[in-house]
Amino acid sequence: MTSPMKPLIAPAATSRRSLSATKVTLAHGGGGRAMRDLIDDVFVAAFANPDMGDMDDQARLDLARFTAIGDRLAFTTDGFVVDPVEFPGGDVGKLAVYGTVNDLAVGGARPLHLSCAVIIEEGADVALLRRLAASMRAAADECGVTIVTGDTKVVGRGQADKVFITTAGVGAIPAGRMLGTRRVCAGDAILVNGPIGDHGATIMAARGDMALEADIRSDCRALTPLIEALLAASPDTRFIRDATRGGIASTLSELAGEAGLGIRLEEKAIPVREQVRGICEILGLDPLYLANEGTFIAAVPAEAAAAAVAALRALPGGEGAAVIGRATAERPGGVVLDTVFGGSRIVDMLFGEQLPRIC
Repeated sequence: MTSPMKPLIAPAATSRRSLSATKVTLAHGGGGRAMRDLIDDVFVAAFANPDMGDMDDQARLDLARFTAIGDRLAFTTDGFVVDPVEFPGGDVGKLAVYGTVNDLAVGGARPLHLSCAVIIEEGADVALLRRLAASMRAAADECGVTIVTGDTKVVGRGQADKVFITTAGVGAIPAGRMLGTRRVCAGDAILVNGPIGDHGATIMAARGDMALEADIRSDCRALTPLIEALLAASPDTRFIRDATRGGIASTLSELAGEAGLGIRLEEKAIPVREQVRGICEILGLDPLYLANEGTFIAAVPAEAAAAAVAALRALPGGEGAAVIGRATAERPGGVVLDTVFGGSRIVDMLFGEQLPRIC
């Protein structure tokens, strides 16, 4: 993280010096020795891997690794500004890795490489940066990806909030995998891999603004193993998307609109933890709109639904998988929820923001 568009890695890693500072100063973003020490001691030490190559101004990746997997390249990018940066079940570093890997995986890609750009506020603790870098490395190792390039910037006090991270990722899509909203058909089953709203509820409780106490952790996780299991059990899966900001309500509203179909949900079938339900009741929120970071919605052929759910339930993060509704030709572009009270209501896309800086 040297200067704009430079790689994450300092050119002469063999001359690394230990960083003595405990707080980040503007000098750590100035392009000189202080910045070099920060990069070497915090980021190079955590992310070192053979894919970094000669540590020039870009990562140079072997195309053979991509073509051995599939015939198409997947590429995505995302920014992460969650507050607080560390929370039960995760942190902004882990969130950045998992979030980008998941954006590739829900399109059917097998993630391979990430970039990492970090914006640091003057005065941030170096110890915090070390924890975040270690967390990113552990998450990357778990996902089987490498962080190969990046950048760093330091801004003045009050111009950011500790640490913001932007990651981009590339992967390969195996031949024959075709996922998308246009493939969804009336009669398809709509399923979710587990309880909804854990991440949003965790962040609300972690901020401490409303004196909420709940034994709840973010669902921040890598979705690749679950998605691969789903695709193995249901090769003709139509659509997968992670339900992050806006929750499953917004994801399903997008699906209905893009597919030109209706979606009918059964409230009693939607898994919600009691802790999350309790927080929502206290604050007057709807769990359908709470953010998730390890939860996805999928549309599969009705005849494959039982096998898909069984495959998900056999893996961590999929124990609560369930069919929650179906696609229908009725009410094209709309989502209807059959409530536990015997009535029904329209579920629309989230308007505004329930909770800013959720991821």
